[in-house]
Amino acid sequence: MKLMKLEIVTPDGLIFDNDVKQVTLPGSEGEFGVLPEHATLVSLLNTGVISITTSDDKKMDVAINSGYVKVDETKTTCIVDGAIALVGDDSEIAKAIEEAKALLKSAEASNSAIAAAVSKVEQIGKSF
Repeated sequence: MKLMKLEIVTPDGLIFDNDVKQVTLPGSEGEFGVLPEHATLVSLLNTGVISITTSDDKKMDVAINSGYVKVDETKTTCIVDGAIALVGDDSEIAKAIEEAKALLKSAEASNSAIAAAVSKVEQIGKSF
């Protein structure tokens, strides 16, 4: 199966840098998926959750407050203001979910976008 490189970068450094099968992004016009060999595009990212399918079919989520994405056929780069990876064991994930909810609520986005993102993070937390 074909893979693409995904990078998620914040002002504090690199959050994610690996090959993935697919990524779903919270675009300014709604969520959209990116697969390897996707057409080139640049888009604004809204407050929300980036959902990643890794090369070994594991799921990973990263809460973001805003940013933009550049997609080309082999690489997707997300430049975001703030991000919290929702991974780890039970105690780490609980802490990450609380940090993600605080990050999302501090975003300068519409109330409905923030509410939808917080709801998605809470649903992720219930799956652990």
